[in-house]
Amino acid sequence: MANTFSQIYFHLVFSTKNRVDFIRPEIEARVWAYIGGIARNHKMTALQVGGIDDHIHALIGSPTTLSPSQAAKYLKGDSSYWIHNEFPDLANFGWQDGYGVFSVSRSIIPDVVDYIKRQRDHHKKQTFEEEYVELLKLHGVEYDEQFLFG
Repeated sequence: MANTFSQIYFHLVFSTKNRVDFIRPEIEARVWAYIGGIARNHKMTALQVGGIDDHIHALIGSPTTLSPSQAAKYLKGDSSYWIHNEFPDLANFGWQDGYGVFSVSRSIIPDVVDYIKRQRDHHKKQTFEEEYVELLKLHGVEYDEQFLFG
């Protein structure tokens, strides 16, 4: 085959260090938009970025040359640097060490986009920890509870 054709979507989920409520509602739109720009700068497409005070969801279209771990590294590293510079009162800000990444079929992208948009409502009924375990189970990811939230 003379050309490479692909369609790869990741749903990345990661929390702030120790799940501290750093991403206040008054700054979240700027943070989500900046993360979308980071994706664009690294040849990804941010289809939807959102979350709440202590964690983020990012639905990303990715080229085949970029691994999920590289995508997470770019989004987390570049946004952390920007947050430290943009918001001096968030000097203690950090992202957790790990992340969740789930493959997404094109056919359910609208559902995942809607899910990310409704995070504030969603978390009136379910904690981040409950949500994360549910995502792991939904995607058949094996995990050891002892090391799940560090």
